Amino acid sequence: MAKFDAKSFNERAFGHYMSAVPNVKLNKLRESRAIVSDARLKETFVTSSQTGTVYAVLPFFGLIGGDALNYDGETNLTAENTDTFEQGVFVYGRMKGWTEADFSYDVTGGVDFMANVRNQINRYWNEVDQGTLLAILEGIFAMSTTGKTTIKAANAEFVDKHTYDISSEATKEARCVGATSLNVAIQKACGDNKQKFSLVICHSTVATNLENLKLLAYLKYTDAEGIERDLGMGTWNGRLVVIDDSMPAEVVPAAPASDDVPAQEAYTKYTTYILGEGAIGFEPVGAKVPYEMVRDAKTRGGEDTLISRKRNAVSVAGISYLKASQKTNSPTDDELKKGENWSLVSNHDNKTINHKAIPIARIISRG
Repeated sequence: MAKFDAKSFNERAFGHYMSAVPNVKLNKLRESRAIVSDARLKETFVTSSQTGTVYAVLPFFGLIGGDALNYDGETNLTAENTDTFEQGVFVYGRMKGWTEADFSYDVTGGVDFMANVRNQINRYWNEVDQGTLLAILEGIFAMSTTGKTTIKAANAEFVDKHTYDISSEATKEARCVGATSLNVAIQKACGDNKQKFSLVICHSTVATNLENLKLLAYLKYTDAEGIERDLGMGTWNGRLVVIDDSMPAEVVPAAPASDDVPAQEAYTKYTTYILGEGAIGFEPVGAKVPYEMVRDAKTRGGEDTLISRKRNAVSVAGISYLKASQKTNSPTDDELKKGENWSLVSNHDNKTINHKAIPIARIISRG
């Protein structure tokens, strides 16, 4: 293994090493089939002869349908065409560096602080990518309701049908997630396609409520040293649950009583996302130099900086990224949260995909 020194650091060997380190959390997400590899992204952004591509509009094929005709020897057959829609997909890039001084090594008797950085890189990028995923979902549920009338109406219908808001129910118990919340939410969103849902992302307050109701079972794994550790994930009705306190949590301020409305205490509304198989296409597309070590012999008596760069291509099932409000070649998380950047995929006649084919939903609750 290459040493952490600017003269001997081999970024290619280090990259292979990091790829070989088991990424337990990402592996579990992929097992859920909600986050999947998308061959179109790989073809467009990795193996294509195009260079420098950061955004693309790809064909999105519609489903066959229509009523079957009577085969009676008399009825003439009339064939139908399938719709081809257009879908915007994109690449985002992120980078980060960590610096450790030689003097830290000297005064601690040879503690390798940079090795500690190395051991945490996978977990760090997991959290960064998860934050970007949440930004995408927030943007989707704020998607554009301006522009062409038919697309505007379809976008509004998606947001309405794929949102199950119980935060204003009559009783305290009904305002929080319970035994039936998940099933009702996914049926409201996709009808008889509800079985496709496989992943839940929720705030720890929601997870604790589920745990208290004995609806959540936590997962564990055994690390390389044979020690059993909590994975920070669970299962709810057979769906994988990811717990993340960066989930949307909106504080609703207290309101005084009016003539016919009682006073309202302040409360928090929590958003829980539910994803189905193939909801997010995710493909690492790489950077020219994903890892490198920079040596600065002058500063603080000498220091090394480990730099890491990532680029990932993303597609969202049935939803198009419009790139309507993006300043550079890589969208920030704040830009991904903007509703004007998202819309249901549509064809040249402004017909959109059926919202029931999109396995993405959310529950809004008080816990």
